[in-house]
Amino acid sequence: MAVATNKPAAQAQRRTPDNAPSQGATVPELTKEQDLAAFRDMLLIRRFEEKAGQLYGMGLIGGFCHLYIGQEAVVVGMQMALKPGDEVITGYRDHGHMLACGMDPKGVMAELTGRRSGYSKGKGGSMHMFSAEKGFYGGHGIVGAQVPLGTGLAFANKYRGNDNVSLTYLGDGAANQGQVYESFNMAKLWSLPVVYIIENNQYGMGTSVARASASTDLYHRGCAHGVPGEQVDGMDVRAVKAAGEKAIQWARSGKGPIILEMLTYRYRGHSMSDPAKYRSKEEVDKIRTEHDPIEQVRQRLIAKKFATEETLKKIDQEVRAIVNEAAEFATHDVEPDPSELYTDVYK
Repeated sequence: MAVATNKPAAQAQRRTPDNAPSQGATVPELTKEQDLAAFRDMLLIRRFEEKAGQLYGMGLIGGFCHLYIGQEAVVVGMQMALKPGDEVITGYRDHGHMLACGMDPKGVMAELTGRRSGYSKGKGGSMHMFSAEKGFYGGHGIVGAQVPLGTGLAFANKYRGNDNVSLTYLGDGAANQGQVYESFNMAKLWSLPVVYIIENNQYGMGTSVARASASTDLYHRGCAHGVPGEQVDGMDVRAVKAAGEKAIQWARSGKGPIILEMLTYRYRGHSMSDPAKYRSKEEVDKIRTEHDPIEQVRQRLIAKKFATEETLKKIDQEVRAIVNEAAEFATHDVEPDPSELYTDVYK
């Protein structure tokens, strides 16, 4: 019997957006309004995360901080396919999801800096923010823990007889967790309206997906339970939106769960404490140069004459102003009173 052996990191097969699913001309184009909205929404996430990184370096943000830079097309594209009432839940790389759901940048940044006006009153930090009003059910720090919770949201929707869908995000590392497969099984067994979105950014906490997963085609992970899956170019907001619409309609129409594997890439380390020395600068620069999700939209807007360079620079200025205002607010807001230690312990 042949026995498979682990390859050295330099020889391990690595799947980057270079070999993402080929969408080509089959990807539906966005309208001018949709492209402009996608550009602005992705740019807001990018500039917000850049500012959060700066504040962390200045010591104004403590604890863990996982940035979403490079992955913006995933959450923005999926959000374009939702309707009011649908729910979003994710892991700890969550600031982009919050902003895409429409949460106030001031409240998000204030939570990052541990201030009273933060979404969790300054007591949750980067990984633990919620807004039921915006349909965002967290940020969760335990790897994979959000997957059974997102499945539970789908169960509640079916129990109540509404047509809402749960978008449950997880990473490539979480895709190897046992509770994920228990959730797949239950969701299929009960035909729950849930879309599982695996954000495969190619690396877990310092480890290439090829060194951590025996099978690197993560969209197949539901096969044992009869859960269908699709692999998507997660750097192209058009491809994400198109796949998201189909998957959400599948779940909303009563056909049960479905998996979308988004091939994406994070430019920064796993967290702010990660120097990311396990990959080359050339690899990161190649993705930035050839596959950046925001630059793709920028070039498309100009090529189609949907916008001028001047118009896009003005949008960037407006976004920077929003982010700077959020940072100013978050660094001058008051800290929680010590008595807050004893509140919100139980619901």
